[in-house]
Amino acid sequence: MSKAASKVASKPRQPSFSQLRAFAAVAEHLHFREAAAEIGMSQPALSGAVAALEETLGVQLLERTTRKVLLSPAGERLAVRARTILDAVGELQQEAEAARAPFTGSLRLGVIPTCAPYLLPTVLRLVQRSYPQLGLQVHEEQTASLLDGLAHGRLDLLLLAVPLGAPGVTELPLFDEDFVLAMPPGHELAGRRDIPRETLRDLTLLLLDEGHCLRDQALDICREAAPTSAAGLSTLVQLVAGGLGVTLLPRTALRVETARSELLATGDFAEPVPARRIALAMRTGTARQQEFETFAASLKEALSTLPVRIAP
Repeated sequence: MSKAASKVASKPRQPSFSQLRAFAAVAEHLHFREAAAEIGMSQPALSGAVAALEETLGVQLLERTTRKVLLSPAGERLAVRARTILDAVGELQQEAEAARAPFTGSLRLGVIPTCAPYLLPTVLRLVQRSYPQLGLQVHEEQTASLLDGLAHGRLDLLLLAVPLGAPGVTELPLFDEDFVLAMPPGHELAGRRDIPRETLRDLTLLLLDEGHCLRDQALDICREAAPTSAAGLSTLVQLVAGGLGVTLLPRTALRVETARSELLATGDFAEPVPARRIALAMRTGTARQQEFETFAASLKEALSTLPVRIAP
């Protein structure tokens, strides 16, 4: 055998993309059926791809029992490497897509729950009118989950409250909006335009569940208040209408939430009025940066009809 033929014969096989994708899915779910469903592959094909990867690498990646799947020590180490490779390939595909044409393909937008019902109609109208070739996919999640999705390439762009203080994330400010105090009709503060925030110390304050950024913002506004209940934002409004306490609402939520219940009164805070800033957030250095900056500028214009202060 010639030297050239010997080199070809001894060249190690390389893992395929499909093998790495199958292994990464199993490593995440530790369940073959769930992993197969996530990546759109049959269970036999998935199992075969992982087995082929084990043969190619010469190590056992999984410990299989009749009841569950576990990662071997080697599997735990290589799962991280596999995910890094898959993320890099995803970024390569994104760059190619962005190079072909902006505002085409898909846009996976993550939105916090305290923005989604009130801002998404404007976002959807903008996309339909100005970017009809853009396939918008909306994911409503809490801030921590959105940031994780952005970091791992599951999401492309976020719509949420800032500042985030997250490394590797660039914020594109959209607007600032005031908070208002929502209360039952007939409350002594109903209709007032100069409510001191210190008043919240003496009120029964209803806030959202742990994990919602609006809860953290509300507690920052009223540091000495003692919240006594928590629920989803629309449920909070119903609790307030039922006379169980008061809550804080972003001004963009007023029209929708007051329409759901006639038994709701509001009042405005005295200066300085507590407020929050809403922005788009993207991965720093993303190949779609210019596209997202253009989208942010268009969205600011579309949002100018809402009761907000557009960011410069």
